[in-house]
Amino acid sequence: MRNALVIPIGEQDSLVITTDNSGGIGMKGHDLVKVAYDIVGYFSFRVAVMECLAAGAKPFAVAIHNFCGEDEWEELVVGVEKGLSELGIRDIQITGSTESNFPLMQSAVGLNVIGMATEINRLPESSEVALIGLPLVGNEVMEFADQVAPLSLFYQLSLREDVTVWPIGSKGIAYELEKLNFVKTSDGIDFFKSGGPATSFLLMYPKEKESELVSIAGQYFHFLK
Repeated sequence: MRNALVIPIGEQDSLVITTDNSGGIGMKGHDLVKVAYDIVGYFSFRVAVMECLAAGAKPFAVAIHNFCGEDEWEELVVGVEKGLSELGIRDIQITGSTESNFPLMQSAVGLNVIGMATEINRLPESSEVALIGLPLVGNEVMEFADQVAPLSLFYQLSLREDVTVWPIGSKGIAYELEKLNFVKTSDGIDFFKSGGPATSFLLMYPKEKESELVSIAGQYFHFLK
């Protein structure tokens, strides 16, 4: 499974660790994208937890590596808690560390999600594939918020045994499709632009489930051909 460290810890269980980093995004003078730190925390958590869920793991802890400053810690935690609320997941431990000795000119955050899996999700041998949401990066994430695939939708689909979810990262749709051995196109969607903080994901599914999944995903469902 992509971008997940899987560590067997018994005959059946595995520890799954996923991560995300962001830099130059926040409220410091030299940041390239100016957004509040709760938003930074939310989207960093979003990326890492989507990777964790895609691997079939149940998250139980979050570790935040904060280089934004002491005062920004609580806002980052608020962002993580917003993501947890959308998932309906409770009893998650949040820990981390703040660089408080030396102030940085730009914001930087690293975040790990740690989960437990009894079985790691495997890719289906053959299926249809669709794009849920659109790849967005930087200020686009706020400008086109109505095109960001909801975290709750990703979670809902990740729990199904008949589909596979696959987040789109910074290398874009084409890169992820190539890893999955799919050759697809779509009019009006840039397959090569960054997917930023996993604002979209691929959905692999059996053809007979298509109408049901279109109904569930609604406006976020984009057919690939």
